[in-house]
Amino acid sequence: MKIAPIVRALDRARDTFSYEIVHTGQHYDEEMNAVFLRELGIPSPTVLLQGGGGSHAQQTARIMTGFEEYCKTARPGMVIVVGDVNSTLACSIVAKKQSLSVAHVEAGLRSGDRTMPEEINRLVTDSISDWFFVTEPEGVANLMREGHAPERIHHVGHVMIDNLLYQKAKLETVEGMAPVTAALKDKLGRYGAMTLHRPSNVDDRDTFARLLDALKKIAADLPLVFPMHPRTRKQMEAFGLDAGSDIKLLPPLSYMEFLNLWKDAALVLTDSGGLQEETTALGVSCITLRDNTERPVTVTEGTNVLVGSDPARIAAAVRDVLSGGGHAGRCPALWDGHAADRIVSTLRNVAF
Repeated sequence: MKIAPIVRALDRARDTFSYEIVHTGQHYDEEMNAVFLRELGIPSPTVLLQGGGGSHAQQTARIMTGFEEYCKTARPGMVIVVGDVNSTLACSIVAKKQSLSVAHVEAGLRSGDRTMPEEINRLVTDSISDWFFVTEPEGVANLMREGHAPERIHHVGHVMIDNLLYQKAKLETVEGMAPVTAALKDKLGRYGAMTLHRPSNVDDRDTFARLLDALKKIAADLPLVFPMHPRTRKQMEAFGLDAGSDIKLLPPLSYMEFLNLWKDAALVLTDSGGLQEETTALGVSCITLRDNTERPVTVTEGTNVLVGSDPARIAAAVRDVLSGGGHAGRCPALWDGHAADRIVSTLRNVAF
């Protein structure tokens, strides 16, 4: 989702750049991988590594080994990494070990919670990157505080929002139709959408059970649609938990199907980072089932409210939204669909 707008911008700058896409294989489920490439219009990767599965260390090691071989042969002028996943960390380390320039897209985000694997990935990647493309002012402040040179930090907006606006427009065409969720929306009328997958929420049985109980009570009044991450489903089965009859469980949805679902929801309940931003961009009320966020602009300016896993806080936030309250918010600066163009424009003037 973050690469697609950058690819489109690079294609428009063919007079200056050539590029290759390296697919690390971190996400290897067909429903969460190949269909995304097709929908987002991303060209077939030049290289496909076999990074999927196993522990964080095993996965990171496989990606590093494969990417090292690629870099030795290809010798790219720059490696662009996005986000905060294991692939981001692995490829940035390999690139710097081979004295290659690294640009980090979505740099500078900090939750302050080092128990989150993503926070470690963010900290390590930014500590060795050469160029920083930032989504919000707080990211700039974080990088400055950590001692990075101001001239290497660029507040460009958010490529996730580039992609969101592009795909939302596409939904209005025959090519972008989402038949599964369109039929479901017609049937349900008013509904909420939800996601849940973070280890802090689904790896501890008591926390997971407490969240499900709270969500089941909400679903008794407002139907909740829950496309379930494979890992979440595995944990639910392992713990012997159930989602009740009022939460509509779905398999993982493609990007377009899920966008078509949540964009018209009465509210979204989530522990996802990206969805906090996307709901803010479209003005959809978002209730985040976490105690912290690395995307503070979604709270200070956007539609997001943090409630953690406390059932009382979750219920109160839902009541607030459904009664017409909630966090109205506004779309942050530079979240206008042109972040990738700003990134590529900046790179034109970078020596690497």
